[in-house]
Amino acid sequence: MADRSLTSFIEEVSGDSHLRVEDDLGDGFVRLRSAEAERRQARHDIRSTEDIVIEMLRNARDAHARSIFVALSREGTLRRICMVDDGDGIPIPMQPRVFEPRVTSKLDTMHVDKWGVHGRGMALFSIAENARSACVVASDKGKGASLAVETDLEELPEKADQSSMPVFGYDSEGELQIRGPRNINRLVCEFAYEHRSSLSVYCGSPTDIAATLYDFGMATVSSNARAFATDASEFPVAKRLCLAIDPESFAELAAAIGLPMSQRSARRILDGSIRSLESIADSLVFEDERTGHGKASKRHGGDARGLRIDGADLTEFSTALKTAFADLAQRYYLESDIEPDIRVSREGIRVNFPVSKLL
Repeated sequence: MADRSLTSFIEEVSGDSHLRVEDDLGDGFVRLRSAEAERRQARHDIRSTEDIVIEMLRNARDAHARSIFVALSREGTLRRICMVDDGDGIPIPMQPRVFEPRVTSKLDTMHVDKWGVHGRGMALFSIAENARSACVVASDKGKGASLAVETDLEELPEKADQSSMPVFGYDSEGELQIRGPRNINRLVCEFAYEHRSSLSVYCGSPTDIAATLYDFGMATVSSNARAFATDASEFPVAKRLCLAIDPESFAELAAAIGLPMSQRSARRILDGSIRSLESIADSLVFEDERTGHGKASKRHGGDARGLRIDGADLTEFSTALKTAFADLAQRYYLESDIEPDIRVSREGIRVNFPVSKLL
């Protein structure tokens, strides 16, 4: 009680300056406490909505996500970002703490990429300091995560033109060139292209993302597992929507991972009226050097300037891979009816089989 009274007295006399200053050096100079210095740096690190999106993408990447789903919505001056991934996940006891400064799971690793340094344990703290709200909606260890952030555009701006999509192209020396405003779409596309060999990124409205997550779950969770599921929290966050049996349960599951929607929208997803999205890397627009016109790049068929594989040959290759994988899956109790993710680029041909245990 005495300590609290003393603290109250100090705050009445000096305000909160004693909490922010470690040492008064005289002549107007002070040494800030580390917490205050971190708070000010965090406020500086995030200058726009676009900065929040790229930090969330890098956070999912560093959690070893193979697929990232970005849901964007706006109502008036309120911008909402919900990002779902299939990465390492966040243990439940740690979820309230990940937005604190210097909290990280990357003790011995740090990323330095085209967007700067990542891995200091400051990204989520910086986001929370600049957003109206930031929280872990759903997650657990090994089950991926869904994070939701809401900002006020009057406090944290974004590019005025958020509808334009970037156009990719190569100059005469083969260097990649990107045209378009540095809006959210461009940053997501740049990130997706930069990491096209290791992960897939999907971006759209909450309803579009929900439809994509539904198909993602249907493709990677066995029918037996879906039929006998009793607790959605036992499944990875990115796969929970496939457990829905009707529009009502779909809307409930979607809201539980940060994608609230009406039962009408849920019904349209379940009956196939709302289709899942292509990955960003599959839908990038590359400018034709000869005509100056844009054209979509289909990653599964080939890179814009690299190897091209005929669709029939790709289908035959995929069928052979599925047969080979089925034998392996049987020995290790894995779901065998899995479509391989085949990625053709200038660097090579990469194949990924999502692993789903038979429950």
